[in-house]
Amino acid sequence: MAAIRSLCRLLSPSSLPTALSKRATLLARCLSLHEYISQTLMSEHGVHVPVGYLAESPSAAREAAVKLGGGDVLVKAQVLAGGRGMGHFESGLQGGIQIAHSPEEAESFAEKMIGSRLITKQTGSIGRPCSKVMVCEKQSIKKEFYFALIMDRAHNGPLMVASSEGGMNIEDVARDNPDSIIKDPVDITIGMSKEQAQEMARRIGFSASSVNRAAEQMMNLYTFLLKKDATMLEINPLIETADGRVLCLDAKINYDDNSKFRQKEVFEHKDWSQEDPRDAAAGQAGINYIGLDGSIGCMVNGAGLAMATMDIIKHYGGSPANFLDIGGGASFDEVKKGFNILGSDANVKAIFVNIFGGIVRCDVVADGIIAAAKEMKLNLPVVIRIQGNMQAEANELIKNSGLDMLAVPDFDTAAKTVVGKANESP
Repeated sequence: MAAIRSLCRLLSPSSLPTALSKRATLLARCLSLHEYISQTLMSEHGVHVPVGYLAESPSAAREAAVKLGGGDVLVKAQVLAGGRGMGHFESGLQGGIQIAHSPEEAESFAEKMIGSRLITKQTGSIGRPCSKVMVCEKQSIKKEFYFALIMDRAHNGPLMVASSEGGMNIEDVARDNPDSIIKDPVDITIGMSKEQAQEMARRIGFSASSVNRAAEQMMNLYTFLLKKDATMLEINPLIETADGRVLCLDAKINYDDNSKFRQKEVFEHKDWSQEDPRDAAAGQAGINYIGLDGSIGCMVNGAGLAMATMDIIKHYGGSPANFLDIGGGASFDEVKKGFNILGSDANVKAIFVNIFGGIVRCDVVADGIIAAAKEMKLNLPVVIRIQGNMQAEANELIKNSGLDMLAVPDFDTAAKTVVGKANESP
């Protein structure tokens, strides 16, 4: 996710709604997979990647290094975060990518990585768990490049982004040497031509003898992007080796969530352990939820109303803890599961339920909220603005629930009330 945010900022910085400024991922519905999975998928489409083996234990890492000849290998933490090489583990190890000079050293690095959390600029202080490593052959690198393909709305299709400065954080490159970044849109009705790919390879500095090989890899990556419904594909670095080969050393790929129905072999690899626990619980329950950093839990039906709800909370000095859209036809169980996620968030100090009942019945929503609150023995104030289909019955249920729930019919007043209650909480 972080990679696509970086590229979006690089391409066309935009003014997101205030409440979502920290979570641009809401606008980029995508799945991210571990490097070892993405490399396997890419190799099936003619993309050249290093030989490597997955290891889920230190001993397996040692065995992998032996298979690779017993010499120098890379041990790479499989964590869904950028900046692994500059990160650090809770165990004290500095760097999520290490060079091991022997099978024993590969085992030692894996022991310090597996079971620990890797902390990078993109993960925050909590880091992300590492349960496996990839052990792969070390390459003799002549040149490193950056290459990415992104589905860019401004160009109505794929956009190539490339630079001669590979192996570095692209945001740092954009800040320090923006002229080194080259952008070239691809006409999706025609596709990437060999000439277009060759020109890009020449412009970023591939040796004349390697231009054709680099162009072939760019074209294969473009084919992969389309066939797998990827929204972003970032290769950093794309390398030229001392013997003239062109390899993709590290890949970050985001896949469009809406393609799940036809990309089942891709989506079955989703690793929920890499997600925010709230996002994971919601995703596994099929609920449209994105965690934020605030203190007011929000349950709303309809994305437009959800955005308006978060903005009015910010307007009155509050901060939303999430985006949660139960949809237009939510069931009792879906409402209950969604409310459970809100109530179990330690950062939430008050909950705002804002429902317009059309297809969804207001009394069903009220029943689900009340059942969840009683089941979890909720000790948080809840402000409910609920209007539409069966609203009188819903308000009666809320009134008689015996819980700290306040029904407020006016949107503006309800928002002020929930912000006040959140501010009053210790």
